[in-house]
Amino acid sequence: MSEAPFTFALEGRDGAARAGRFTTPHGAFRTPAFMPVGTHGAIKAMTPDQVAATGAEIVLANTYHLALRPGEALVAKLGGLHAFMRWDGPILTDSGGFQVFSLPHKEISDRGVRFKNELDGTEVDLTPERSIAIQNALGADIIMAFDECTPWPADERLAATGVRRTLAWTSRCLGAHARPRDQALFGIVQGSTYLHLRERCAAALVGMDLPGYAIGGVSVGEGHAELCRITAHTAPLLPEHKPRYLMGVGLPEDVLAAIGFGMDLFDCVIPTRYARSASVFTRRGRIRLSNRRYRRDAYPIDPSCDCAACTGGFTRAYLHHLFQANEILSAILASVHNVRFYERLVGDARTAILERRFESWRAEFLAEYASAGARSEPEGDEIGL
Repeated sequence: MSEAPFTFALEGRDGAARAGRFTTPHGAFRTPAFMPVGTHGAIKAMTPDQVAATGAEIVLANTYHLALRPGEALVAKLGGLHAFMRWDGPILTDSGGFQVFSLPHKEISDRGVRFKNELDGTEVDLTPERSIAIQNALGADIIMAFDECTPWPADERLAATGVRRTLAWTSRCLGAHARPRDQALFGIVQGSTYLHLRERCAAALVGMDLPGYAIGGVSVGEGHAELCRITAHTAPLLPEHKPRYLMGVGLPEDVLAAIGFGMDLFDCVIPTRYARSASVFTRRGRIRLSNRRYRRDAYPIDPSCDCAACTGGFTRAYLHHLFQANEILSAILASVHNVRFYERLVGDARTAILERRFESWRAEFLAEYASAGARSEPEGDEIGL
């Protein structure tokens, strides 16, 4: 199934941590990689040029939302998702499964999922075949198999049903996939917190010889300890020579833990969602710029950061003012910074892996990150203005 132009090359290892390069029809991206999330075909509050300037080499778009609006047929007519959203690099689309299973009212059966369109109330059937047809029309480089995302907590019977359906649906996705030469179809390992179910699911998916594999169902409320337990057990079950994607994760400490377990790709809405609520990441923890203590702070968000917000002369005091005034520029600058923070995080991790010092680098990073982040709101360095 792994046909050109898709290739994955491991370029370095340090323990289980990996540094690699995945080549797609729209170029290559280096791993570990963090994918900014463009739910509706756009990274919120950022232009494509601003996203690229952060160092992001691949982005994610949402199958479910794009199918509802504007519809995959229109996207295809206008040249496909790359042309539509003006992004020349690799794109990954999810299957829509997570969004559908998050809906309050839906009917799940072996056939697929039936739910009401959140825009106009009409009934929608989303099956594995329909999910793949949408993704084929959108034209992303990496597409995801339709899976059943088991909620948490889940008893073993419910988790086992999710694994059974996920495997059956993945097989149907393979049968429906019309563009294997220019779209890599990744399978998703489910199984909730039950490691023997994770083993069963991983073994069956590996037997399908897919171009890549994901671990799903670890960002639905389990917490850091369970995420680590599941990922540490499941990652070694996946092929060494293919990319591994941990879906929907997450906080910096989660990403770094998962890199240490051998995962390669990550996505999460956290950088831009937190940015819009004035919460920004720094090397010394997370701070909320809307807090009054930053009203007179003349420092950049993070003096060690090289993003356009931090090097452009924008102060914490100015950002505080923008958030207080509800100015759109507040979300733009904070989003630029947060996405760059994550891209630097995985980039620095990659360098440390290649130099075989990942564990010591991670320990140093987390120690600095927790030095102020242990407090709910780190103190800002105010100067009198």
